[in-house]
Parts: sequence; C-alpha cells; structure tokens
Amino acid sequence: MTTHEAAGAAQIIPERYRTAVVPHVLVADADAALAFYERAFGAVVDFRLDRPDGGGVLHAELRIGDAVLMLGDAAEGPFSAPSALGGTSVALHVYVPDVDALAAAAVAEGAELLQPPGDRFHGDRTAILRDPSGHLWVFLTHLETVSGEELERRLAQA
Repeated sequence: MTTHEAAGAAQIIPERYRTAVVPHVLVADADAALAFYERAFGAVVDFRLDRPDGGGVLHAELRIGDAVLMLGDAAEGPFSAPSALGGTSVALHVYVPDVDALAAAAVAEGAELLQPPGDRFHGDRTAILRDPSGHLWVFLTHLETVSGEELERRLAQA
C-alpha cells in the first residue's frame, strides 16, 4: 500500500491540528528562505511587505498546504534568526499529503534530512528536516487515528 492509498483511508490532516498557532519565523535572508520554501515545500506566498528602507522583508505570509506561516528578516530587538542563536529549540510540524515526496524535494533543494520518512507508532508517516535557515521541520502524513490507549501500548513497544 502506498502512502497516498494509506492516507486516503484516514483524514489527511487531523481535525485537532486544523486551527493551530501560527508560527512567525525569523531568518537572516528572507528572500532566500521564501524561494527555498517555494521550491522545497511547495509553499505559496500569499503576502509580502518589504522594509521601506530596502533592508529586507518586514513581513510575509505563506502557505504549505493549508498551514500558514509568517516570516521576516531578523532585525534589531527581541527577534533573532536561528543562525544568530546557534540553532533553534522549536520544531514546526506540518501535515502534508505525501511526506516522502516533500522530503525528497526538500533534500534536493538543500534541506538536511535528520530523520527519513517512516511510519511511526503514533499513526503518522514522519520525516524531520533542517532548512538552510536553521529551522527544524517535522512533516507528517496521517495514516491512521490511534486511540490514547493504543498509543501508550505502541509507545511501550517502540
């Protein structure tokens, strides 16, 4: 059974995650990040507002599937890009129809594959990537809905 066939039997994006917190990521080069997300993740840029002084992107909004992400160039103040911090402590989770295809496209565009696509005990096929800006991404394709009891049983066996 292919990933698409398995996902067809289950809801692709679980209802619980349809209205999630909207992340706003900061990067050192928003132009490069937007271009990468378009090529690697199939992102669509819905809105972009450049800084009046020509100093980069003040605010952009993009979609990866139905997931919305805000993005901008890191500037002075409390916001920093992962490159300025030596990494990030946040991982961005996005459900997609075909995690295998997305991971392959992302790696071809320069993402680092940290965990290859695989079926996980929680009922999702999952891959973990680091993008060129330093952000961590967990892409998932939902295969089955697992009850809390079954989830605990599978975790104990994993």
